[in-house]
Amino acid sequence: MERADLSPREPSVQIADLAVHFAGRAALHGINLTLEAGQMTVVIGPSGSGKTTLLRAINRLNECFPNCRTVGTVRIRLDGRWVDAYRDFRPVAELRRRVGMVFQTPNVLPCSIEKNLSIPLIRVAGLSKSRLPGRIEWALREVELWDEVKDRLRHNALTLSGGQQQRLCLARALALKPQVLLLDEPTASLDFRATQKIERLLLKLRDRYTILAISHSLGQTRRLADRVIVLRDGRLAEQFDREHLEDAETFEALLEEIF
Repeated sequence: MERADLSPREPSVQIADLAVHFAGRAALHGINLTLEAGQMTVVIGPSGSGKTTLLRAINRLNECFPNCRTVGTVRIRLDGRWVDAYRDFRPVAELRRRVGMVFQTPNVLPCSIEKNLSIPLIRVAGLSKSRLPGRIEWALREVELWDEVKDRLRHNALTLSGGQQQRLCLARALALKPQVLLLDEPTASLDFRATQKIERLLLKLRDRYTILAISHSLGQTRRLADRVIVLRDGRLAEQFDREHLEDAETFEALLEEIF
């Protein structure tokens, strides 16, 4: 089985003095944060606190919006070498291949299940057609979707259920062999059973990737997070380690003090 080649518990992403402005309005102020390989860090905070902006700053998706200005440093350790996200990637598509992102609402392409995976593999990763079937099957197995779709790979991806579509989006990100995964509330639009399946997948994947995820559910945060960071008004207000999450009442009391 193909795996992301990461040594656990080593620094993987280092963010220093990060600030993001849109049309002169500050969305993030002076964020300093280190993410470790093989660990899931969950970002929580009220709406408008900068959670999604933080994720998008790591793979430069904020640049897709007009009048965005980013200052500070985002360094990422890829294949044992530190690179600067804002200086070392030309074109930026290579950064987004290595730092994959899955969004709140499944964003499948309006084409076949197979093409949802093959198009980015050809255009972004430059994979040859002979290698496509093996990589596609591997990615779908990673998200436990292969057995459900292997006989209908040429069917439109929009015929899948919401949970299946989100797993396909996760497979599409994994197929590009990222080392960092950014997850923007990946279960927000899913029902209870689909959410459970995604959570089980993330628990399986977190040992092999550096994962930064957003969640609005304290229960989900406690189930998944190795570390929690709290954003408030675009600033990093607090950080919690796993030991703070073990007792639900204590964790909620800490959050009440912050907010």
